[in-house]
Amino acid sequence: MNNYLNLRMMKKITLVLTLILSGIVSNAQSVKDLTMKINEIEDRIAIKNVVDTFSILADVKDTKTQALLFTENATVESRVNGQAGMKLSGRKQIGDTFGAYLSNFEAVYHINGQQSITLNGDKATAISYCMVTLIGTENNKRMKISMGVYYNDEFVKEKGLWLISKRTSNFVWQDRQEIK
Repeated sequence: MNNYLNLRMMKKITLVLTLILSGIVSNAQSVKDLTMKINEIEDRIAIKNVVDTFSILADVKDTKTQALLFTENATVESRVNGQAGMKLSGRKQIGDTFGAYLSNFEAVYHINGQQSITLNGDKATAISYCMVTLIGTENNKRMKISMGVYYNDEFVKEKGLWLISKRTSNFVWQDRQEIK
């Protein structure tokens, strides 16, 4: 949540820069266009921050805070190799299920990659790619599970914060290796 405070500070700095630039730019329409572009950039950064924060919190297994990145009535669906998997509803079920799953592993590691965001006022959609590595024990053997995942997310802006309202987690491939 500390990142949200940084975003608020960034908004204040952006506002000051906008005011300075508005004195330089004489055309009112140019100021309006500039303000809209700055707002769009801020929204894109905030959405990326939600996805990155989700991964960081998963890595440290802080699923209670992670659940706060979702709207109260959010849904999470999973798909494995294109086949429908579990469906979760609401912050509590999302947090509890994520916590139970991650407790099976001694180490969790996400690497986020490319992301495409489409903004529409206080709503947005995004596709975000991720490599996930899980270290755990299976049949008395230490195992590393690597997964290629992409998330189809729907976001809403509530009280100035972007939150995930719907996530479809697509687990595309998986590799299991014993760690010796």
